[in-house]
Amino acid sequence: MVALKLFRRKWVGKPLELTDWLWLSVTFSILLLIARVLVTEEITYLFLPWNLFLAWVPLLITRWLQNDIRLMEKKWAFLLLLGIWLLFIPNSFYIITDLFHLTHIDSAPKWFDLLLLFSFAWNGLLLGILSVRKMEFFASLQFSKPISQVFVFVVMWLSAFGIYIGRFLRFNSWDVLTNPFSLMGEIGEMILQPVTHGFAWGMTVCYAAFMSLLYFTLGKIRN
Repeated sequence: MVALKLFRRKWVGKPLELTDWLWLSVTFSILLLIARVLVTEEITYLFLPWNLFLAWVPLLITRWLQNDIRLMEKKWAFLLLLGIWLLFIPNSFYIITDLFHLTHIDSAPKWFDLLLLFSFAWNGLLLGILSVRKMEFFASLQFSKPISQVFVFVVMWLSAFGIYIGRFLRFNSWDVLTNPFSLMGEIGEMILQPVTHGFAWGMTVCYAAFMSLLYFTLGKIRN
């Protein structure tokens, strides 16, 4: 049990690190979901763990880069992993749109479902922010500090755009390989007819602004 191991680590005098708290937060979300399934006998929100797993993928990629310095030394390998990372990073922030489901289901108290959905969304946001922060650092090493800061804004914009594509057009990260023509067709139409797709661009701008503010605000928090 992850939670038991973490508490045991604390008991022997080792302070919990950020990753430990993140695991505890994820465990809390999973326990809430299990409790809901047992009480309501419904599996309505069983998609949440899958979404959270996808949110972990970008952080796992950055951990891989961090632990294998050889990948950082080979620019082609870094750029390849960066491309894969860019495909998956929207999934970390995408979970905040799962809050849309709150108004559709009444089998559990609203306060409980709000806590359940928000806890998963919060974990997704944390995973995304931690992953972007690591990749920003790697970009500063590969290029420069100013470029890495511009990189963050680009990532937030692309993530917001990816959230719209995933939530409303129902595309996934792997559709770049499995369904590229349909995906590119939809994106091309949005770019060529921005007025017609005002809803999409409005959501993209608002979400990109929110995620950027959240990212840089949390980056200023110190003990």
